[in-house]
Amino acid sequence: MSSHAAAAHEVAPGDPPHIHHMDSATAYGAAKLGMWLFLATEILLFAVMFCSFAIMRYYHLDAFHKASHNLNLYAGAFNTAVLLFSSYTAAVAVTKAQRGDNRGVVVNFGISILCGFIFLLVKGYEYSEKAHHGMFPFVWNESFGDYKNFLGIYYCMTGLHALHVIIGMVVMYIYGVRPALKNRYSGRYYTPVELSALYWHLVDLIWIYLFPLLYLVG
Repeated sequence: MSSHAAAAHEVAPGDPPHIHHMDSATAYGAAKLGMWLFLATEILLFAVMFCSFAIMRYYHLDAFHKASHNLNLYAGAFNTAVLLFSSYTAAVAVTKAQRGDNRGVVVNFGISILCGFIFLLVKGYEYSEKAHHGMFPFVWNESFGDYKNFLGIYYCMTGLHALHVIIGMVVMYIYGVRPALKNRYSGRYYTPVELSALYWHLVDLIWIYLFPLLYLVG
């Protein structure tokens, strides 16, 4: 590798990278600010749902406690571990991108995406299990009528979160894996990897709140 090419990888992690034709820390800061503002709107969306859960639980306390015992605690705990690990590999992908290690970006984002698939498979298993027992929309068993408030908000919150998991997987592939396969990232350009990882960390953080709220409420 020439000395000029090597110099492109010598930007210290954490320093503002050069963003294509916008060779300035201002453009880098604007990109991160835009992402943080977007993440704030996502947090507000789930905050509304958290408040709705708290209100419904206040009015149906006993039913919420009993209904929570019908959730698969082990599946929820396993999914929590999967997302935490995927968040770690996403963070490693950013470090790899900062060092110009495109293969490392592909491997670590690939692991995060695989973890996302595992999470969705486990969540699908949970949903099918509930449907089998008549605790799923459109196949309600009336004997679980008291649980409908809890289950309704459970499916709403976990379903919306699952949608964010899918979006996060697509983002990591399009803005992380594909460019890395073409050796696009270096110490001077890694912003898409960093922003993709930020979004995935939000997905992980939301689940960390959802798991105890839904699975351990009883």
